Amino acid sequence: MVNKNLLLAWITSIIAMGGSLFFSEQMGFIPCTLCWYQRILMYPLVIFLGIAFYRNDKKIYLYVLPMSVIGMIVSSYHYALQKIPSLNEFATCTSGVPCSGQYINWFGFITIPFLALTAFTIITITMLMMLKKK
Repeated sequence: MVNKNLLLAWITSIIAMGGSLFFSEQMGFIPCTLCWYQRILMYPLVIFLGIAFYRNDKKIYLYVLPMSVIGMIVSSYHYALQKIPSLNEFATCTSGVPCSGQYINWFGFITIPFLALTAFTIITITMLMMLKKK
């Protein structure tokens, strides 16, 4: 029987990884420091969730949940740096590409960190649903 929560989490991680690679490799957007941290947290989830889906591992939330929650925190902070100008004095990106930069700004609120936050949130919710079913 297919675990729909696990499949949704895995597909979400694949789309997030593919999107980040598209933005950097095809569009030429250089990732900032916080973008790299989000990638470090998202990319392994593709492998973990893929293996868990194949093996129908219902305890994968033990490994994925901490990474997705930390990813949500980093993405939220990054998004706040972009949308709240007064936070820029506390920015962690001091060299290279500024973390407050916005390569995309669709509809006035959708930026790359927002997309990452959405993906981490979907994965977190699916893992919490698996935990609840336990």
